[in-house]
Amino acid sequence: MPALNKLAKVVAKPIPRMVTPKAHAMIDYASVGLFLGTTAWFWRRNRRAAVASLICGSAELAIMLLTDYPGGVTKFISFRTHREMDYGLAAIVATMPESLAFEDANGTKFFRVQGALITLLGELTLSSASYSKRQRVRAA
Repeated sequence: MPALNKLAKVVAKPIPRMVTPKAHAMIDYASVGLFLGTTAWFWRRNRRAAVASLICGSAELAIMLLTDYPGGVTKFISFRTHREMDYGLAAIVATMPESLAFEDANGTKFFRVQGALITLLGELTLSSASYSKRQRVRAA
């Protein structure tokens, strides 16, 4: 796992989990939009970075659509599995500059920061079980 991802994970440990599954879904959709937007932005500057952004955005979209949370379409992947897959996706995103051999400073920074943000989101998200319990307590 890249260093910035590890740092994000360590920093987020003492912070209480406060992102609901619904908010996680909305942030995931924004992240897909960001990846696809940077695909267009990188296309004239660095084709390898554009392809990397397209791959990462497509992977995140596929994971999102298959998850059983408020933003998902099918219930093929549990939310817990989704969060574990997010950590793997974050590592892949952060290592894209080395994988596709582009050393553009802006592209490298984007992928490293995006990988760390995906890790941070995973660390700050409530599990669906604890979210359900919190909802019942408030409703009763």
